[in-house]
Amino acid sequence: MKILVAVKRVIDYNVQIRVKEDGTGIVTDNVKMSTNPPDDNAIEEAVKIKEAGKATEIVAVTIGEEKAQETVRKALAVGADRGIHVKVDGVVEPLAVAKILQKIVDKEKPDLVFMGKQAIDDDCNQTGQMLSALLNWPQATFASKIDIKDNKLEIIREIDEGLETIKVNVPAVVTCDLRLNEPRYASLPNIMKAKKKPIDQMTAADLGVDATPRVQQIKVEEPPKRKAGIKVSSVAELVQKLKNEAKVI
Repeated sequence: MKILVAVKRVIDYNVQIRVKEDGTGIVTDNVKMSTNPPDDNAIEEAVKIKEAGKATEIVAVTIGEEKAQETVRKALAVGADRGIHVKVDGVVEPLAVAKILQKIVDKEKPDLVFMGKQAIDDDCNQTGQMLSALLNWPQATFASKIDIKDNKLEIIREIDEGLETIKVNVPAVVTCDLRLNEPRYASLPNIMKAKKKPIDQMTAADLGVDATPRVQQIKVEEPPKRKAGIKVSSVAELVQKLKNEAKVI
């Protein structure tokens, strides 16, 4: 079984996001970048499946500017066998990502495609679903547990009411939840070994995909500052304030 894992380079989740003074975007200069956290879960799950003897190869693919290749190197350091970097400058919208991944899938012929349930920079939660539609493959989103049985996937996924268990035929697209596993850290020897693993480089144009954004961003601004909360001394006082001041009951 061959697994393709999509990984995205985003601003590290510990960084306080700042909006540019002219409102044209957010500040990214000299800001720490990392792998999108749910994508770390996706690569970890692929590595665990390979360690269990149920996969033969893991291919990590990323789409973005030159520095996005660092994200692939990290995936290689934790267990991916080889990488693919599709170089695209500027914003790449979910549909363009899905179309690029479709071309990669056509070329690589994987049995499974893993990726995070969403990216923490745009929170779109669209790419996996779009890729599934483009490939006409079954999909499983928000996966919090994955078992492979008789060449089928049994997946527990997060839903509003709790947990749902579904069975999916292979090939399939799976988007991974943060609860799926605990991503491992790359050891220094494996980081050094990853530098020797191959990374194929190409552009969106090489794959015949037009990655030009279709949505125009007009302005970016910070959300209004929240008012400070208050403490109440009793339930009666809380009820009184909710009824007479907040007027929500």
